[in-house]
Amino acid sequence: MSSLFEPYTLRSLTIPNRAWMAPMCQYSAEVFGPNAGVANDWHFQHYAARAAGGTGLILVEATAVSPEGRISPADLGLWNDTQTEALRRVTAFLKEQGTVPGIQIAHAGRKAATERPWRGRGPASREESWPVAGPSPLPYADDHQVPAELTVAQIKEIVEQFADAARRALAAGFEVVEVHGAHGYLIHEFLSPHSNRRTDAYGGSFDNRVRFPLEVVDAVRAVWPEDKPVFFRVSATDWLTENPEDEREGWTADDTVRFARELLAHGVDLLDVSTGGNAPATRIPVGPGYQVPFARRVKEETGLPVAAVGMITDPAQAEKIIANGEADAVLLGRELLRDPFWARRAATGLGADRRIPDQYGWAV
Repeated sequence: MSSLFEPYTLRSLTIPNRAWMAPMCQYSAEVFGPNAGVANDWHFQHYAARAAGGTGLILVEATAVSPEGRISPADLGLWNDTQTEALRRVTAFLKEQGTVPGIQIAHAGRKAATERPWRGRGPASREESWPVAGPSPLPYADDHQVPAELTVAQIKEIVEQFADAARRALAAGFEVVEVHGAHGYLIHEFLSPHSNRRTDAYGGSFDNRVRFPLEVVDAVRAVWPEDKPVFFRVSATDWLTENPEDEREGWTADDTVRFARELLAHGVDLLDVSTGGNAPATRIPVGPGYQVPFARRVKEETGLPVAAVGMITDPAQAEKIIANGEADAVLLGRELLRDPFWARRAATGLGADRRIPDQYGWAV
């Protein structure tokens, strides 16, 4: 038996295997007009191919809870009913293929209004940009906008936007919703002392810095069905305190373990463990499975289920992570961009049952 291809159950939802697709922005929606942020044929074929390839769970890319919350002008959104309706086509096909559809809802904060990667990673053009906001008036980098400091009233409004996006995700047919709290976007900005210099109830102490993230989780959990799971993506470290020569203060692995206990108490069912993204010019020891130890530590010290991500490319590597109890699932990113049928190929190599559409079965 392959551990990677054992089903996994969270609440009442059973996911057919542990090989999942990480959320990865496609930056391919229209920017202006009534179809801004609406999923189109590119998004459909992109997710459909990975479902036909046997992926157990697909987390649709970071989907903005408001126009101002988009990472790039071409991001998907879930702030209106047109966007909801377009995503129904995606979720229906994924379910037909036996894949569980999930979606990541997000607000980019001070890293909003940036360019599509293939045009460069700096701020978006003046024609496509908008003012950005964050916990404190600190830009992500020298060439980025200085964000406006969010008022308490604006923070409360964003919490409601997350709840509204979760309602729309449910209406669109998703079975899992993931709150994006990683990679230097708004929720991560509140968590980390590197980006949060507030002196009110949302800044300063650990308890204050986790206040907004937990308010978002509570709002999402309140509108999400009790029998369906909520995920949270975290950057387990800013990679600042790990480097003795870097004097910047940041979010740490110890903070993540402490926060994971809070998330568990607030109804989060799985922690999607990544790292970094909140501070430029950081030294990160990138290599195969380099983020897995952070996931393993959360699982061992808190009991909260975890998914590992980050340069997991080989089926034997993924199998070992699950078999050793280092994570409950693996999330594949770039590897699934390179090979939509990775899960089917992995199942063949590991001697597990393969899920093959009838239309392709005769070619096996």
